[in-house]
Amino acid sequence: MTRAALLVLADGRFPAGGHAHSGGAEEAVKAGRITGAAGLEAFCRGRLHTAGLVAAALAAAAAAGADPAELDAAADARTPSPALRLAARKLGRQLARAARATWPSPELDALARAFPKGAHQPVVLGLTARAAGLGPADAAYCAVYESVSGPATAVVRLLSLDPFEATAVLARLAPELDRVVDRAVTAGHAARSDGTDALPSASAPLLEIGAEAHAAWPVRLFAS
Repeated sequence: MTRAALLVLADGRFPAGGHAHSGGAEEAVKAGRITGAAGLEAFCRGRLHTAGLVAAALAAAAAAGADPAELDAAADARTPSPALRLAARKLGRQLARAARATWPSPELDALARAFPKGAHQPVVLGLTARAAGLGPADAAYCAVYESVSGPATAVVRLLSLDPFEATAVLARLAPELDRVVDRAVTAGHAARSDGTDALPSASAPLLEIGAEAHAAWPVRLFAS
């Protein structure tokens, strides 16, 4: 294992397409739920413990060797919003393209053949971590960090929020990221022996509803 690979994978400049997605922050800003650093922190905390936890557990399970097809079906079942399912698959397809060029892997090739329109991004993330020589905890850390860093970066653009304030929000959430990763890794390992029912299914109804509303906007800065 080379821990430096984790830095490459988690780097916002890795060409996986995440920069085009706000993680629901654009709709939350328009709805008035995020107006500054305090609102961003509340939004990110809620996203971390729901969508972030689910994504991290899926990624950890994939990195641990669970069946990708079963994990993809589990991701679908945990994503009620068609708009979010579409976004997750687009992100998965883009991540797979970048990952296959960076860390060639028969598992990534097989996943691309099985899901030509893209598998759910957390599943691809877990297999990418495996290809890079990383473990379930590394995959989970990437997933939880993405779940909060994406909205934070988007809000800097959407509200002209001071980047220092946005970064401070992420720093304050760091201990919670650690706890969510621990839960995700435990669930990911359990999924190998007990099936995908062992994975968390934390819900975030406002994210789902907001995603459907956002998808209908005629003009958007972010894809989701």
